[in-house]
Amino acid sequence: MYLSPETVLFIREHRNDDIRSLALQAKKYPQVDMSSAIVQIAGWQAAASKIPSWHATENLLYPRHLSLEQCSSEITALYKASLAQGETLVDLTGGFGIDCAFLAARFKTVTYIERQKELCEIAAHNFPLLGLKQIRVQNADGVEYLQTMSPTDCIFLDPTRRNEHGGKTVAISDCEPNAAALEELLLEKGQQVIIKLSPMLDLSLAIRDMKHVSEVHIISVNNECKELLLMLRSEKTSPMILPTLSQPIVCINFANRKIQRFVFTREAEQSTDCSYTHKIGTYLYEPNASILKAGAFRNIASAFHLSKLHPNSHLYTSDERIEEFPGRIFRVTGYSGLNKKELKNLLNEVDKANLTVRNFPQSVAELRKRLKIADGGDIYLFATTLNDERKIIIRCEKA
Repeated sequence: MYLSPETVLFIREHRNDDIRSLALQAKKYPQVDMSSAIVQIAGWQAAASKIPSWHATENLLYPRHLSLEQCSSEITALYKASLAQGETLVDLTGGFGIDCAFLAARFKTVTYIERQKELCEIAAHNFPLLGLKQIRVQNADGVEYLQTMSPTDCIFLDPTRRNEHGGKTVAISDCEPNAAALEELLLEKGQQVIIKLSPMLDLSLAIRDMKHVSEVHIISVNNECKELLLMLRSEKTSPMILPTLSQPIVCINFANRKIQRFVFTREAEQSTDCSYTHKIGTYLYEPNASILKAGAFRNIASAFHLSKLHPNSHLYTSDERIEEFPGRIFRVTGYSGLNKKELKNLLNEVDKANLTVRNFPQSVAELRKRLKIADGGDIYLFATTLNDERKIIIRCEKA
């Protein structure tokens, strides 16, 4: 990718400007490749929050919006890097190269494979600027490369999660490449395989489709589920291949400079006893997005000695505050049924609130319209169902 000196200078001088405003000024700068400049400025601005260490590195190149949108953030890439180590790594779906770059810190020799020529050019330009001289960039199809490559310590695969019409896919078989179809070949060539999948994917189906899953990691950032990682090992490298329900599922949430971590197995989830209640205690608990995605509904109640409101209402309560709970904690200030008099007393002078629906017959939009409450503020309302099937609204504040 070539940028003229005039375009490079323009990018440097205008990288804090509004890109929509710049797009209208192309005629004022005839010597500037404005479309390329806008791509670079938009990428640099996006990197400020997504990849701060790259944002601070001068002269990096950025891809078009879609490639940047799909790539990992620095915080999730660093987490993936903590899961792998060895002599050699092959990234079969290099993309913008964020995952490859952070994984590379844990390996002596790294091969980056990407079939888009433009992304290869960007990676070949960026890696040396980031001090990553151990990465070799190759413009090739990942599946074709996999078929002929030499064995390696670790393979990283990030299948494309968009279909040919631009829509997002949620099944392994709909991703490109199809990791399930390649599983045996991946494990023939790699001692360890890390597969990054969409958080929209059905976890049970993913584990069922893949025969050699040793661990699952679900990563959220600020309570938004970002990535689903499947760690694969073959019987040759890991003789203790676990039964389908026994793989550790690691739930991670990066929140306010803290890491919430909860580990369970689906076997334990099925066998764990859980107490249910139709009474609301002093505190209300909402598990983080990774735990909700993983389905650790009974495990989380048992681990923190909480009562669950209903088998299908994934909210919990206690009279004593459980400080280390991996999720949001609220102090209950009141609750009521759905008759007008009770609701009026509960919501007296409340004109806006943060509304959440859990196992409730109305959507957030429907309920907000019914209650005539705007979004926002310091009040939190949870519409849910208790174990005795009563429908209630719980009023809370952040604890």
